[in-house]
Amino acid sequence: MTDLNATVAAGARAPVPTWLVTGPRAGAREAAIAALLEPGVPSAIILEGLSDGGSALVFDDCVEDTPAQYAANVIRIAPGCLHCSGNLVLRVTLNRVLRRPPARLYISLASAEHLELLREWLSGAPYDTLLALQPDIAA
Repeated sequence: MTDLNATVAAGARAPVPTWLVTGPRAGAREAAIAALLEPGVPSAIILEGLSDGGSALVFDDCVEDTPAQYAANVIRIAPGCLHCSGNLVLRVTLNRVLRRPPARLYISLASAEHLELLREWLSGAPYDTLLALQPDIAA
């Protein structure tokens, strides 16, 4: 696994604008993210939990009228409080995403219970130099 501290030391790069997205339903969170995507802007989207069907973040290049121009890397991780699980799943996923940093990053949370603690964790090393946390999005 790539050492993020070595990556940061090797060369300065602009932090990735990152939004934490909360809301009571997966579909609402995913629709809120989809509405913010811009054509040609590479984005990574980390979704906690399963979709509740008909996700707005499913892009199929083979179907006409599908927004294939969106360069979105959609990653689903197991549901569960990202803070209470010691951030392990999120840490591994973030480290993989940040090897080739996207222009934007969205993290969809199934529960906002520990949102401030998660924001605090993402504001600490090494993510403080890799991520530029933006205002939260409530779907």
